[in-house]
Order: sequence, then structure tokens, then C-alpha cells
Amino acid sequence: MAKQKLEYVCRECGTAAAKWQGQCSGCGAWNTLEEAVSQPPRHTRGGSPVPASSAIKLSDVRQEATLRWSSGLSEFDRALGGGVVPGGVTLIGGDPGIGKSTLTLQAIASLARNHVTLYVSGEESVAQVAARASRLGLDLSSIVMVAETSLDAIIAHIEARRPHVVVIDSIQTLFSEAFSSAPGSVVQVRECAAELTRLAKRNGVATLLVGHVTKEGSIAGPRVLEHLVDTVIYFEGEPGSNLRIIRALKNRFGAANEIGVFAMLEDGLREVANPSALFLARGDEIAAGNVVFASIEGSRPLLVQVQALVDRAAANPRRVCTGFDSQRLAMLLAVMNRHLGCQLGGFDVFINVVGGLRIDEPAADLAIVVAIWSSLTGSVVPAGTAVFGEVGLGGEVRPVVGSALRVGEASKLGFSRVVGPPVNRQARELAAEGLLDSVTKVSAAIESVAGRTTSTRN
Repeated sequence: MAKQKLEYVCRECGTAAAKWQGQCSGCGAWNTLEEAVSQPPRHTRGGSPVPASSAIKLSDVRQEATLRWSSGLSEFDRALGGGVVPGGVTLIGGDPGIGKSTLTLQAIASLARNHVTLYVSGEESVAQVAARASRLGLDLSSIVMVAETSLDAIIAHIEARRPHVVVIDSIQTLFSEAFSSAPGSVVQVRECAAELTRLAKRNGVATLLVGHVTKEGSIAGPRVLEHLVDTVIYFEGEPGSNLRIIRALKNRFGAANEIGVFAMLEDGLREVANPSALFLARGDEIAAGNVVFASIEGSRPLLVQVQALVDRAAANPRRVCTGFDSQRLAMLLAVMNRHLGCQLGGFDVFINVVGGLRIDEPAADLAIVVAIWSSLTGSVVPAGTAVFGEVGLGGEVRPVVGSALRVGEASKLGFSRVVGPPVNRQARELAAEGLLDSVTKVSAAIESVAGRTTSTRN
């Protein structure tokens, strides 16, 4: 038997080193290297590695449409790209108590109607899971589960039952007896996930892995864990809110950044049929600083309310963002100072995206600028107006992708006016109908909005 070799692996990026060192040479992080055991490659008599597979021309590969199984939750299927893929491995991460186990339990109860399933729990007993399933109103007779943390025992259960779908809750609780490190360590998480992935690909088993997250919000364990799986889904939600958003950050079988929207109720997760209407629960319609942003999440258009509050600073001005990038806010404030003459050096600026949604696309720039201007001047943006567009350093408003989808969503929800950049050829019909007010400068956008606003100041 070949001798095992000791090495050190970074839990952040997976870079291996022959000896321990304080700083990882791959990602530059400090004190992230942990002891691991590497398996030497197999060799032939001549010392050359044994090929595990044969080479083939891509033209000889028979291409077939990807088979998908519905999870019974259309919002979850949307995030997955259309449903669960046989042989696909999905990693689901999120804060404790946000609903990861509830989601997988509801999904596997629905899948069990037409497929052989297995629910593996490493954190809860069979009685605890049965009590939760009963509270959710699920059919207990359709769910087959095992409370186990040993990888070898789990593989034995999978090979004996031959399931189509397997849920592992959670990957950080598993351990392999081939390694001496504790469960949850870099070595255990990496090797257990790799072995389950190989098993899923070999037998065509759709596998859902539930993962813990760190205090920074990323999935615990080595970064290589996210590279091993086919799909990575994050659960998002504001503390104290029942709104839950699942976002696909990586998807080999569909579009990344697709989202699904749920509401966490007493009887489990319930899908939100019209997310735009939920995000547009504006409350006080006459408040200055409220602007509706026409966004796109994945392939889904969403109308989201953006709020800004500008108040005179007592000392050092603060820039606080919830759901928006604070660095991009600093750039937009500089553009407003240069091209709109808005002196904000002595004011606190607060930005909030309603509903706990996080906006990462540059198309939100113009909505943020209009919201800040509205709060600063006390001018109320009419309720029937939506705004979108990227703002450049020269004060220009640049075109963004999906203009037709954004304007179409606003029209469908009864908005009478959209302020944004010039649209592409496919969306010019909407502009011709008078729904879209095209602007090329932030000053023109403010003039367009100001022509229909009302002041709340005496």
C-alpha cells in the first residue's frame, strides 16, 4: 500500500502546501492552513499514472436535453434553472434558522411522490424531523430518512436503497474514518463532499447538500467545496422578516443569479406569486426619498423600492447602506456633487432596499441618485414612476441589459412612466408609446422627475 503524504490545505481557497506556513500563498489569508492527508496517484509497473477514463471527441458525444424533476416548489425550481437534475449536486447555504432544512424537507416530500428519495440528517434525530414534517403538514409515509454522520454508513444506505434524490443535512456534520481530523474540518468537508459528488455522478443521484455559513456569510469549509458542486444556492433574509430569497450564485445547468422568493409561515415556506407587488409595499406614498427601481434578478424583472434619507450631520457625515454597495454610493455622491451641484459633505446619507433584497447591478445607480435628490430637496417622486440606468463618472446615463423586461414589468403593474437610458431596438416601441422617458444625463433625469414632483416642505 502506498504511503500517505502529509500536507497543509487552506480552508479558504484550497491551496495545498508541503509544510505549514502562516500565510496562504494562494489567497494571502493568514492562519488558514490545516493539516490534511493526500492520496498518492495510482501507478503502472513503469511508474506512469493509470488513466481513469478514455479521451473522446466532442463531436462523437450524443447530446440530449437535460432531464429535470420538479421539486414541487416553482420558486426553488426557478433558482435551480428548471428543476432538480439527475446526477447534479446542489449546495444550499444560509444563516441558522433561515429555512434550509424546511426547504429541503418540503422538496423531498414532493419528490418522493414519483421518485425514490432518502433524507440524511446529521444534526437532528428521526423524531425531531418527523415532528417538523408533521407541523408542516407533509405526508410522513413518503419520507424515508436516516440519522447518520458516518460517510461510509451513508454510502451503504444509498447503495442499498438506490434513491433518485438524496438530501444531506448538513455536509459539515459528516466524517470519514479514513481521516483522523474532526467533523467540519477542511479535510473532512472536502473529502466527504468529493466522495458524495463522485457517487452522485456515477449513479445519477440528484444530491442536495445543506451547508453552514461563517459569520461573514460565506459557506463554511474550503472554497473548493463550491467548485466541486454543480449549483450553489444562498438563502437570504432580513432578521425579523418572514421574507426569504434564494439566489443561485453558480449553476452549471441554468442561469446564475436567478432568485426565488418565499414567505416563511407557520406551516413552512410558501411561494410568493408576485414578488414585485411584495417589494412595492411602500407604506407612506408621499414620503420623499422613495423611488421604485426596475431591476432584473437573473432572468426575472422585479420592481423594488429604494429609500434614501439625507439628514444634516452633527459631526463626521456617515454613509450607511442596506442592500447596496457603500463604495458605489461614494462614487454616486461625487457625481452628484460635480454634475448636479448637490453639496452633501455636511449630510448623513442612508440607503435602504426594501424587503431585504440586495442590489448588485449598476442599473440601480440612477434610482439611488434620484432617491438621494428627492430626500435632499423634499420632492416626492410620483407613485407611478419607475427609474433605472447606470451612471458614469461624467454624469452620463448608460444603457443596461434587459431594458424591455424592466419597462414591460412596470407597464404590467400599472406604472405610467419609466425614466431610464435609451433602449435597444426591441424596446423602442415602448418608448414610442410614451411609457419610457429616455435620458442620457443625470441632470436630464432630475429635470424629468422634477417636472412631476411635489414638495413636502413648508
